[in-house]
Amino acid sequence: MKRITGITLSILMVFTLCFGVFDVNSYAQDEKEIILFHTNDTHARVEADKYAGMGFAKIATYIKEQKSKNPNVLVLDAGDTFHGQTIATLVKGESIAKVMNQVGYDAMTTGNHDFNYGQERLVELDQMTNFPILAANVTKEDGTDFLKPYIIKEVDGVKVGIFGLATPETAYKTHPKNVEGLKFNDPVAAAQKMVTELKGKADVIIALAHLGLDESSTDTSEKVAKEVTGIDIIIDGHSHTTLKEGKLVGNTLIASTGEYDKNLGKITLKLTDYKLTSKEASLISKEEAENATEDADILKIVNDIKTDQQKVLSQVVGKSKVVLDGEREHVRAGETNLGNLITDSMLDMTNAQIAISNGGGIRASINEGEITKEEIITVLPFGNYIVTKNLTGEQILKALEHGTDTYPEAKGAFPHVAGLTYKIDENKPVGNRIVDVVANGEPLDLQKIYLVATNDFMAAGGDNYTMFKDAKIVNEYPALDEGLVAYIQKLGEVAPTKEDRVSSFQKATEIKKEVTTSNYVVKSNDVLWKIAKKYNTTWEKLTKMNNLKNANLIVTGQKLVVPAI
Repeated sequence: MKRITGITLSILMVFTLCFGVFDVNSYAQDEKEIILFHTNDTHARVEADKYAGMGFAKIATYIKEQKSKNPNVLVLDAGDTFHGQTIATLVKGESIAKVMNQVGYDAMTTGNHDFNYGQERLVELDQMTNFPILAANVTKEDGTDFLKPYIIKEVDGVKVGIFGLATPETAYKTHPKNVEGLKFNDPVAAAQKMVTELKGKADVIIALAHLGLDESSTDTSEKVAKEVTGIDIIIDGHSHTTLKEGKLVGNTLIASTGEYDKNLGKITLKLTDYKLTSKEASLISKEEAENATEDADILKIVNDIKTDQQKVLSQVVGKSKVVLDGEREHVRAGETNLGNLITDSMLDMTNAQIAISNGGGIRASINEGEITKEEIITVLPFGNYIVTKNLTGEQILKALEHGTDTYPEAKGAFPHVAGLTYKIDENKPVGNRIVDVVANGEPLDLQKIYLVATNDFMAAGGDNYTMFKDAKIVNEYPALDEGLVAYIQKLGEVAPTKEDRVSSFQKATEIKKEVTTSNYVVKSNDVLWKIAKKYNTTWEKLTKMNNLKNANLIVTGQKLVVPAI
């Protein structure tokens, strides 16, 4: 008995020592790490592009590599995703849904441009995606939800609540018809409701917010973070803001990647016993991804989509009786009939008083005859969309001065216009050369406010149009190429001309040089502007030199007078 008692005491002493040395609660701690990859404002830039981002094939590679190390990954998007590039607009966003499904997105929210195909189409896209499109603050006329407000994703036992917030600016930053019958409610109130709903259900709360950080906006992600307690992460979009390490507002971390997948966002969450203990935001830049391998599955999907779209691209949208002049040396140094057609289409789309668009955005000519969608996209390849702003006559005058300050030398900023005419007096100093500006039949009033249609590139200060940058956007419309297609389809057949919307006074000191000439025999498939290009002149000058009544009617074997080289 003594021996048994001694053994028992020894065992008890060992247990006592063990429990005295180790903290049971500490020993049972459960630590987890969750990675959030995120994008915003990609505007359908799924392919790598020197003017835009790294492309979704590289994004997919980073996500796959991360999942091979730690499968606790969520992929999220903050909107303006389905619209903006030809690959998207030709099939109303379906192509982007396919790419995002392959990447493995878990949720997104609505950007204002995601409504550009109409609200019914957005619902269809929600059905095409393998993930939900969330919008907690968008309701129908009867008060019911337009889309699912939130989801809860379980990641390694951790419950992550995710809800969406759409900018109320959507009501006027897409065509009004696209949002008829929808109400964009206060994001703060909607976020508070979501936090209350998710508090007892989720360990981590994330808002996908297409609100932005632009100080000119009434509703911003920062405002939500300040006024609503309990949101751990806001993945933000709309203002195209780049936050390299995020922005901490109270206890809420706001993250945003900028635009056009130039960066891939990465947020690292660490939890202990299902409690969030740290959150860190970072960006993987396009430069860092330069040598990354492109995911083969994404490349195949994109290539298959583009092959299928060739049928759509070949569709005829109308006819032209004349060559539509988009030659680089012409559109960057003066008025052309194609520039006039494009700006006319902008007025038709927006009902603005004036339209201004930069010549550098026009990248090709279109021959007379049938016009295809592909030709129009070749002319306007950048996916820039139309916006309207209220600008004073003084701002418009400054824009014209800026865009013509190198005239007659070519400049990408050269302003093509509709609803407006102006003259350039080359005898005056740069900055004071624009004269005789007429807006809708009346002299430009420097104090008056005009509704001006332009493209989003110029509206944001692109081509150094800084006088446009700070003016608030009144409305946003489809892409320039879509507007031009719609306008040509409406007219059926076009025959635009140069109308002296832009004219100039030559320098008084200019001395005319004697021009020697030679003859050129027209060959099959020749057009006047191509012949002019060979002889370093313009088709207008060849028309005058040869007394041509119709510049588009030249025939094989015809002799033309051309400048001697």
